[in-house]
Amino acid sequence: MTPRSREDAAALDALDPLAGFRDRFVVADGPHDQPELLYLDGNSLGRLPAATAAAVDALVREQWGGGLVRSWHDWIEWPTRLGDRLAADVLGARPGEVVVADSTSVNLYKLAAAALDAVPAEEPRRRAVVVDAGDFPTDRYVVQGLAAERGLELRALAPDLDAGPTAEALRAALDGEVALAVLSVVNYRSGALLDVAEVTALAAAAGVRVLWDVSHAAGVVPLALHPSGAELAVGCTYKYLNGGPGAPAFLYVRQELQPLLRQPIWGWFGQRDQFGMGDAYEPADGVERFCVGTPPILSTAALEPAVALVAEAGVDRLRRKSVALCDLAVELADAWLTPLGFRLASPRDAARRGGHVSLAHPDAWRICRALADAGVVADYRVPDRLRLGPSPLYTRFVDVWDAADRLRRLVVAGEHERLPRERPRVT
Repeated sequence: MTPRSREDAAALDALDPLAGFRDRFVVADGPHDQPELLYLDGNSLGRLPAATAAAVDALVREQWGGGLVRSWHDWIEWPTRLGDRLAADVLGARPGEVVVADSTSVNLYKLAAAALDAVPAEEPRRRAVVVDAGDFPTDRYVVQGLAAERGLELRALAPDLDAGPTAEALRAALDGEVALAVLSVVNYRSGALLDVAEVTALAAAAGVRVLWDVSHAAGVVPLALHPSGAELAVGCTYKYLNGGPGAPAFLYVRQELQPLLRQPIWGWFGQRDQFGMGDAYEPADGVERFCVGTPPILSTAALEPAVALVAEAGVDRLRRKSVALCDLAVELADAWLTPLGFRLASPRDAARRGGHVSLAHPDAWRICRALADAGVVADYRVPDRLRLGPSPLYTRFVDVWDAADRLRRLVVAGEHERLPRERPRVT
């Protein structure tokens, strides 16, 4: 099959209704003697929005520098105010169901522990928890720790690495012994996409709570947490939401469930009368009860202009462009890369795929490094996956075309074979 030409890709860019958003990001090329830098790692760290630096600078100079501690009268509402923005514009949740706090790992621990403890005294305790063995490591590690601490059976599903767990496998695993399942909407390695409403319904039929990780979905896949019946979710803000490295995460707890849960880390930001400084901990009434300590205001400030861009573009439009970008990547991989030993390691059906495409190759690590030397930033995931994450807010169709072209040329030339096989700490 002959793939579309670069002119065809340029024509798609000319018709792209989101094309103008690229100009609202910092797009810096490498050295002048190098080819144009192509960034296909938005599924790991989003680009810097152009408005972010000014927003953070204003906070540092005016609110911290001028307002000093008085600025806390404004700052103290940021976790819930930004949570409501995420709820409305990204997550499909109601006001008061989302709060910005801590990291994804910490939030996962808080909600998983709270869910495991929320069993009425008259009901028998369920003794098993379910995870996807191919899920992101921190999700698996947190659940492993909770299971070991509480003497619970850990059931690790072993799905196909490319396709992810099926509804049939989940239905079989979620029986009357299972208290909690921790699953990702989009798999970090393959991009496999689960249907939140379908899985939530089959879990509810078995009396199982599901805690969703939406990190690789938020901002690129439309989410409807409340309409789908989802009860619990966590996610990060530095991927498609472009909040910056280490940006604070968020958590979602369905409103009706909030009074039933008491999270395990009792901190003063989750206290009902925070500045009453009382002797005993009494959790706040709403989603604030899932906060812990003082929020990182400087990094939280970077989140607002980033989320504003996603809200303006609209997640439905972002999803349409994301599908088209990934479909182009798959088309070029079929035509150019499969003959060179690559294999598509993501679902081919866009309805079952999130916002990135994975390609398997026995020498994927060295190819990934050679690709970086050629001016294309992608990333590598074990055991042999090259991930391409075109973020629809700033990635052009010609970027995908050019990246695939450089990739095939360097593999044909064997440029990767000159690189060492050893991996550093960061891949």
